[in-house]
Amino acid sequence: MDIGSWKNKIQVVQNFERNSPLLSGNSMGIYFESRSENSLTIHFKPLNEVFKEEVFHAENGILINFERDLIDEDDIEYALDVMSLFNKYPRYNLNDPNEVRQLRKSIDLIKAEYYGDRASYIMLKTLLKVLLLHLIRYRNDGFLVQDLNQKRVFQFLELMETHFLNETNPEFYAHEIGISLKRLNQILKEKLNLTAKQVIQQRQITEAKRRLVRSEVSTKELAFELGFGSLSSFSRFFKKNVGVNPSVYKRQN
Repeated sequence: MDIGSWKNKIQVVQNFERNSPLLSGNSMGIYFESRSENSLTIHFKPLNEVFKEEVFHAENGILINFERDLIDEDDIEYALDVMSLFNKYPRYNLNDPNEVRQLRKSIDLIKAEYYGDRASYIMLKTLLKVLLLHLIRYRNDGFLVQDLNQKRVFQFLELMETHFLNETNPEFYAHEIGISLKRLNQILKEKLNLTAKQVIQQRQITEAKRRLVRSEVSTKELAFELGFGSLSSFSRFFKKNVGVNPSVYKRQN
């Protein structure tokens, strides 16, 4: 892949500021804030969201921003683990010296590859995967005794990833998990600060953006594939969440 192509899929920003351009709204971001030699604060930007205000007050850090494509190209279990990593909490403090040292090494390797004269997309993608797998392991080690509600969040995310093209009714997911929709929404609000419907809609938007840019599907075909009863209802939904209608988004991208 030539440099012009992969530069649209991943970026490394060493002086990240409020007006620093990111990749698309469909991208995911990790900001590593260095508190001390043995301490990192890690800020996550999930799909279709923005960084919390506190990120822009950090003085010493680095941003790694990448498109969802980079995790979708791997197996579904890995993609789900990454999605859970980003959605579990917006910020994570890492204070174990060995874990901090390992993350710093991974970040330095990504920086060296990204800014090097012979930068390779495959190498960057591989190094990013190593970094994400370390983060997943450290986060899971910190939450080995998962409470029941956290497990239900994982159940919901996994079910949604499998069924969202055919099932957009939150009642379906509540029934599959074995709890009421009211209880499911309470849990998701507590853990993700979103309702079931909002999470499903986020996923629809992400998929719509991806297909509009990467495939030859027509807007009308896409509307029905995503479970909308008409092109007009899909167009209204898309414009409300993205700011432009699907046809304009496709042309712009």
